Amino acid sequence: EHIEYAGVHSGDATLVFPAQQIYFATARQIKKISRRIAQELNISGPFNIQFLARKNEVKVIECNLRASRSFPFVSKVLKRNFIETATRIMLDAPYTQPDKSAFDIDRIGVKASQFSFARLQNADPVLGVDMSSTGEVGCLGDDFDEALLNALIATGYRIPKKAVLLSSGATKSKVDLLDASQMLSQKGYHIYATAGTATFLNSHGIPTTPVFWPDERPNAENNVMKMIANHQFDLIVNIPKNHSKRELTNGYRIRRGAIDHNIPLMTNARLAKAFIEAFCTTKLEDIQIKSWQEYK
Repeated sequence: EHIEYAGVHSGDATLVFPAQQIYFATARQIKKISRRIAQELNISGPFNIQFLARKNEVKVIECNLRASRSFPFVSKVLKRNFIETATRIMLDAPYTQPDKSAFDIDRIGVKASQFSFARLQNADPVLGVDMSSTGEVGCLGDDFDEALLNALIATGYRIPKKAVLLSSGATKSKVDLLDASQMLSQKGYHIYATAGTATFLNSHGIPTTPVFWPDERPNAENNVMKMIANHQFDLIVNIPKNHSKRELTNGYRIRRGAIDHNIPLMTNARLAKAFIEAFCTTKLEDIQIKSWQEYK
């Protein structure tokens, strides 16, 4: 299951397995549709289907007759060598059916993407339908929060210590991040935000300090670019709002500033929400260091 909604390339998306928020009825439909497509195309071996699910309505985005990069990831999480099984099936050799389903395992896997925006001068570090990642990390945990933190820390994120900057874009993103912002406030983080986000959060009882956009009062102490240069934020969440010239320019400058000053950046509201909830719930010292073999 992608943590980000559709619109982010599957190669850039953060994956969780077993799925955490898919309805049982949706999972059943997915299995039925997959079985029918496999029979119709006479597939014997690995294939990759992407589904779009909204409520209980399921649509197929694409089906590729090849293994995807989630194939070895699922193999590792389930501890089942699907390459061996697939090879046996393709060679018409004897094979055994998997003896465990995703419901039977007592661990969660998260696959997070690795980006190299710091090495790409002037590139806009925002996720879209084109793939930008240059690698990925797969990590396990006893629960979703632990697995997510393991994966994101492994790709270079750091758990914030004091201050977070939120620029949460459209109203829907602001609402999506409201609970997470509340958790940040309760945990004692200093929340900074661009004008619209600061007004929204303060009106909902979350103490927030407004900062100026890059093109507003550039010499002011609380101009966002000056604060980024002074490393006053431990995490920057910047959700693109619309495609107006001012929004694109200001948003790009904030995102690029975060990358150039090595400040962890998130540009997707759902991933930011999951990350904030994870580090507010699970302390860094509580994350276990376990080998793959230790997960039974």
